[in-house]
Amino acid sequence: MGKTNLDPAQFSLAWSGDGGRAGNLHEILVRRLGHMIVSGAFGAGEALPPAEELCERFQVTRSVLREGLKILSGKGMIEARQKTGTRVRPRADWNHLDPDILLWRFTSPKLDDVVALFELRRAIEPEAAALCARRATPEQIAMLGQIMTRMEEVAGDNMAFALPDLQFHLAIMRFTGNDLIVSLSGMIEVALLISFRLSDEITGDQRHALPLHRTLLDAISIRDEAGARTATLVLLDGAENDVRRVVARSGFAAGFPR
Repeated sequence: MGKTNLDPAQFSLAWSGDGGRAGNLHEILVRRLGHMIVSGAFGAGEALPPAEELCERFQVTRSVLREGLKILSGKGMIEARQKTGTRVRPRADWNHLDPDILLWRFTSPKLDDVVALFELRRAIEPEAAALCARRATPEQIAMLGQIMTRMEEVAGDNMAFALPDLQFHLAIMRFTGNDLIVSLSGMIEVALLISFRLSDEITGDQRHALPLHRTLLDAISIRDEAGARTATLVLLDGAENDVRRVVARSGFAAGFPR
């Protein structure tokens, strides 16, 4: 059966969009401060408050704060300089493919974020599906069929459906036989889960998605590369439309047009 990179706690966090309530003090600090930076509470070039104030605000020790700031620095979000203190770096310097930054960014997404997310998926997943159709072994195709069966069994339960849905898409990437594409699976995993969580808010259940996934599996099974590519694009179009309706209904700012 296909596997994911997320452990159960991370899967639950990503699915729920938790803003930083779960985990130990170190994890909570990184998530809360990271989300504040992503949301614009601390703007580019702005200095973070002094260490004493941050420790008091987040109820952490200096050692926890230092470690948390080090992690955020490693993600390209902040930099510490003598005399000027710790400042937020421009968004262009951030590692936007970092799974944590993706999660923080999509806690309260704008349409710009939705467009960017699906542009990323369209740039990778259709070609991965075509390569899977070309290279997957009979055993791997059988594994996709097993995952598809599980999706059909739990399609009425959004939370239960999310895991096999994720496994299905990630397995397609692994079965491309391309190590470079496989190396992107951790980032794509979070992008997929964000898409699933947002579209879930409007669709109620996932039975409507089964025929689209079945069409994709059928194309892979008969080695139809063009069909697999097209089926993936149709899936992505439907998913983006669902997510756009969620974001528009929630009143977030409009983004750039398609």
